[in-house]
Amino acid sequence: MSTTKTRTALVIGGGIAGPVTAMALQRAGIEATVHEAHAGTAFDTGAGLSLAPNGMDALQSVGLLDLVRPLGVPMTGIVMQDWAGKRLGEFGNPPGVAPMQLVWRTDLYRVLYQEAARRGIRIEHGKRLTGVEEDATGVTAHFADGSSARADVLIGADGIRSTVRELIDPAAPGPQYAGLISFGARVPDCGLPSTAGKMNMSFGKRGFFGYQVFDDGSALWFVNLPQPTPMTAAEVRATPSTEWLPRLRAAFDADRTPAARLIGASDPAALMIVGPMENMPRVPVWSRGRLVLTGDAAHAPSSSSGQGASLAIESAIQLARCLRDLPHEEAFAAYEAERRPRVERVIRETTRKNGAKAAGPVGRVVNAWALRVFSRLVKPEKMAWMFDYPIDWAAPVTGARPAPGAGPVTRSAPSPAR
Repeated sequence: MSTTKTRTALVIGGGIAGPVTAMALQRAGIEATVHEAHAGTAFDTGAGLSLAPNGMDALQSVGLLDLVRPLGVPMTGIVMQDWAGKRLGEFGNPPGVAPMQLVWRTDLYRVLYQEAARRGIRIEHGKRLTGVEEDATGVTAHFADGSSARADVLIGADGIRSTVRELIDPAAPGPQYAGLISFGARVPDCGLPSTAGKMNMSFGKRGFFGYQVFDDGSALWFVNLPQPTPMTAAEVRATPSTEWLPRLRAAFDADRTPAARLIGASDPAALMIVGPMENMPRVPVWSRGRLVLTGDAAHAPSSSSGQGASLAIESAIQLARCLRDLPHEEAFAAYEAERRPRVERVIRETTRKNGAKAAGPVGRVVNAWALRVFSRLVKPEKMAWMFDYPIDWAAPVTGARPAPGAGPVTRSAPSPAR
């Protein structure tokens, strides 16, 4: 077993988790370079997402909270409705827990990217990983443009279609289609009253709709539209916004909610065609040799959880702490021992939501009835564990036993797409 301290790292993936991982590693005294497959930045790509209180607390531990906090709009609760606008129940954070923060991915990405650059972290674009070679002193990454890079460890922060995950375990699962395609938009002046910080969500007759109206009269909405036949993101985006908007509006015309009105008020240029919603099965192997996964590459909860970005941020920071204090084999084992129970519990608590959204008309009626009962029985205090996850950056990390059979990796990626 190596006793050498990790001094350098290659971070594969430059989305949300990648820059946070690199900045946390830098704070741990480890020089990290981010390698992103896409040729350019994603300053204009992405929909809304929520940052949970635990995610905000994690950002605080590495000095990022003050940069991110101004981006958010508080989301103090979620009001569930049926197609007729009848209230089914309301869910909020436990007493004493700060509200969720609704942010746009573009804003979050921009702030993290620019801050990483300000801190001297190099982010290289056009670096699609094609293979790795590992030896006793480090790991070499090979990219499609013919270049290579070398460091002590390689960290896969490359999302649910992770190339690093396949290099670690060729039998690793990939994302599974959830039976829904997703859309969203911002409406500058919707003409509706403020929802007072609450997100309203409804089980419509033909789809699932969510919206929040802000105090300035602007709004955002999203749609999860059942689509039994699997579609790729490219297939969904092949249909222009000018065709999708009328189809989406028609799906909610029979509902007595603001869905059709908000969709009808949307500029086609503002429509975000997110594409298929996917579930990520349990990833059995998180690390091998000098390679390790973090963020969605290791654990991707349903978007219904509201925890995807927050869990990714938590994991990035905990991985950096482990590598700061332990040789990489022990660090990876300690990291997985700390993170796997928590993330898998969150995933178990939230995976049922997509099934409810994808249900047919009869199923949506049943789900609405079940939700009404559920909201009366479940106390917010029982969910406090999800939000109460302080990270003590200064606390030392103790070791854990490395996974058996974790040998070196020398392998080429099978394909850039699944």
